[in-house]
Amino acid sequence: MKARLLCLASATTRLPGRGFGPFNLAVEAGERIALLGPSGAGKSTLLKLMAGERSAHEGTVLFEGKPLQSWRAAALAARRAVLPQSHSVAFGMPVELVVALGRMAREPDPQQPQIAVQALQAAQAEHFVGRRFDTLSGGEQARVQLARVFAQLWDVRGGLLLVDEPLSALDPGLQFELMEAMQQFTRERGHALVAVLHDINQALAGFERLWLLSQGRLQADVPPDVRAVRPLERLYGIGLRRVDEGAGSIAVLAVPQLRSPAASADESAAAAHSP
Repeated sequence: MKARLLCLASATTRLPGRGFGPFNLAVEAGERIALLGPSGAGKSTLLKLMAGERSAHEGTVLFEGKPLQSWRAAALAARRAVLPQSHSVAFGMPVELVVALGRMAREPDPQQPQIAVQALQAAQAEHFVGRRFDTLSGGEQARVQLARVFAQLWDVRGGLLLVDEPLSALDPGLQFELMEAMQQFTRERGHALVAVLHDINQALAGFERLWLLSQGRLQADVPPDVRAVRPLERLYGIGLRRVDEGAGSIAVLAVPQLRSPAASADESAAAAHSP
């Protein structure tokens, strides 16, 4: 039986003008979970709640059996890594220093130079060494930041990697390669992976569970097989044509239809609270 790594029990947080939660969720060691939902559904907010970057106003969030807010920052950084949507870094840091930031919780760290190189190779970003981070394109910066979180959890087992749209700035070929790199990295070390995604087929192909979120609430927790098709149609307000890939795997093709009330409400809420 897998160990329970992260547990949300009736956890809520506050958002302007609407509630968020409650969430009763658990992540076990080694699991791969994709978080899907329309724009404005609260996917990034839920990831921040799981990361400890947002506090639970009600309920509890436990990491390895301890309240998440009680962890010391350095101890938590050694067990949990977060890759956010934005990748801004001040002062034009060299690429290798950006990756080394993932190792700050491990001072002294004699293996840091070697691990940074290996992490850059795993993220297919080793050829950026010597460049300034702020001279890279958005997709190149995303690869360097992926290397940073790889370096952070490189030499531990059974940790937690939380990533928010990690592949959105990349071309399709590189998306496939880096998704495989992320899955191999977590699989080899027994890390759990929770990823916010927009691509339904990436979620179906590479993850064991799909969390479907709408209007700040979990709508479904489904496996990535035929049982996911109808909940996904309701979530996005689209028709999905199923393509059987064999061995129980599926892909889907979108068929336009009327927008669902849930998807429309999520996007209206996102527009109302955008700057």
